[in-house]
Amino acid sequence: MRVVMKFGGTSLADGKVAKKALEIIQDYLQKGWSLVIVVSALSQITDRLIEASEAALRRDLATVRAICQELNRRHEKFLEDIFEDPHLKDELSRFVHERMEELEKVLVGIGYLGELTPRSRDYVLSFGERLVAPIIAGALCNLGFRAKAFTGGEAGIITDSNFGEARPLMEMTKLQVRQRLEPELEAGIVPVVTGFIATDQNGYITTLGRGGSDYTATILGVSLKADEVWLWTDVDGLMTTDPKVEPSARTIPQLSFHEAVEMAALGAKRMHPRALEPTSEAGIPVRIKNTFRRDYPGTLITGEARVRPGSIVKALTLIKDVAMITVSGSGMVGTPGTAARIFDVLGRNGINILMISQSSSEANISFVIPRSLLGKAVTALETSLLGGGLIKNVEAEADVCIVAAVGAGMKGTPGVAARIFKAVGDEGINIRMIAQGSSELNISFVVKESEGERAIRALHKEFRLHEGIP
Repeated sequence: MRVVMKFGGTSLADGKVAKKALEIIQDYLQKGWSLVIVVSALSQITDRLIEASEAALRRDLATVRAICQELNRRHEKFLEDIFEDPHLKDELSRFVHERMEELEKVLVGIGYLGELTPRSRDYVLSFGERLVAPIIAGALCNLGFRAKAFTGGEAGIITDSNFGEARPLMEMTKLQVRQRLEPELEAGIVPVVTGFIATDQNGYITTLGRGGSDYTATILGVSLKADEVWLWTDVDGLMTTDPKVEPSARTIPQLSFHEAVEMAALGAKRMHPRALEPTSEAGIPVRIKNTFRRDYPGTLITGEARVRPGSIVKALTLIKDVAMITVSGSGMVGTPGTAARIFDVLGRNGINILMISQSSSEANISFVIPRSLLGKAVTALETSLLGGGLIKNVEAEADVCIVAAVGAGMKGTPGVAARIFKAVGDEGINIRMIAQGSSELNISFVVKESEGERAIRALHKEFRLHEGIP
């Protein structure tokens, strides 16, 4: 069986935790499985690299050096916890030291230039994964296996040059990954590939954005025609809702790709919708499993929408840190292109829209955006649209959140919206805005942020999600 296994930062928090990941890999290799391993940076390392790059831009070289020293210590401790063989540890320690010297030089250069481009930022952020992959490969060799470290680019993942959110050029990538990794797998070598990073056609390092390591795993899975892709993390799988909001939340045993994408797009943790694109198209199952409970089945994501009788909603998500804007005016009624003008203003200012609703009177349009961009959005809309007779008012609400219900059982089932809104209404919660996609896989609505968690708990009870989903 061929499986791509990705281990995230929480599975590599330190050397002691990483040993659990190595034990998992060892167990499956001893069973004769063909594995490709994808690794993230150690926990919190990417955040520290972001801080270091920002300090470099401020020319705060003291902070840069302090962060570099901290990262060096963490990786040295990581080596000490994993390796007992001093020769192998010393060899990898020299590698870590060389990479950290390189990182510090890059950051100092950014400071002298006073410029942090998207390309140089991606290069800085790549160090987290580039430090870990050779260590994990070395640890597997120490256990008696043959392993070899690859960066994403060395493995054959080629992207466009949209630094920070690069998109893979899939046909070229599939060809190159097969050419570079198939011979290694046939020779019994375990490729250990950096997650999150790749290269563009010019050879420059790119990053795949949020959820990038998951994306790397699914790209490799499709390219190598794997039987499955396993994403190892610190939770049992995708949950019916956030257990911090509703303690009775349960793990969802199985989801379709469409359901999982809806959950991810609507803010569910542990997954990014882009990461599922390659496997969804190829029909390769994805499993989310817990590194600390390896025998727990986790969540299986497949092309099949599994709906049991009476099962309507499978999951509830809550998106905070958002704001709602309502644009209104009698001049909007019957005027073609009004929505296009509004959204063009937002698009030109780099403002992403999370949710949209328009009344049938055409007198107003409401939409939800990230709260951090509210001031910028309101200023752009007022500057561009007020005073022209089309828009009369731009109203903003910062204290809101999105509640979303997701499930294949909702499709074609009468009365779902009625049950949702009755359950929320019985709690005395006022709904400010509603939207439902044509897929009928989700219903989303906006409430005051202070009432969001109460709405989640009410719906979790209404749809009996605490009983679990078989």
